[in-house]
Amino acid sequence: MNLRSDELAMRVWFRLIRLEARMQVAITERLREIGLSVPQCDVLTTLTEQEGVSQQVLARRLYVTKGNISGLLDRLETAGLVERRSTEADRRQYEIHLTSAGRISAEKAIALQRAYIGSTFGRMDTGTLADLERLLVAVRDRIRAEDEEALADRIGS
Repeated sequence: MNLRSDELAMRVWFRLIRLEARMQVAITERLREIGLSVPQCDVLTTLTEQEGVSQQVLARRLYVTKGNISGLLDRLETAGLVERRSTEADRRQYEIHLTSAGRISAEKAIALQRAYIGSTFGRMDTGTLADLERLLVAVRDRIRAEDEEALADRIGS
């Protein structure tokens, strides 16, 4: 089967989209077992890397809007997994911290993800994984360049 470059690109694109969807479903199901959604997991695991960040910083790190992060934090705070603490410099601003229950949930979520990664990617040989990473980085870099070109075109218009 000889495919033209554009046909092959489309086929690879759809395979990647479907693979990402399957992985999201698998992780969603596993997280649901411990009472978390994927966005909630993202917040908790991000806070394990650095606590005390503002809602704005957290939203930027997770690529979501300030409105989305506010709703997520409301639900996580109600569940007793995070707490907002006023900053010393400005009592109107808050730093986000994990509670002890939040840290336990984050650790469970991380363990679930590690187990899934171990049973999927972890079963691939190191050379194949290195090749896959190299290819994914190349695609990421091409997409970043495309985004920058599109932004430059919009600004230049």
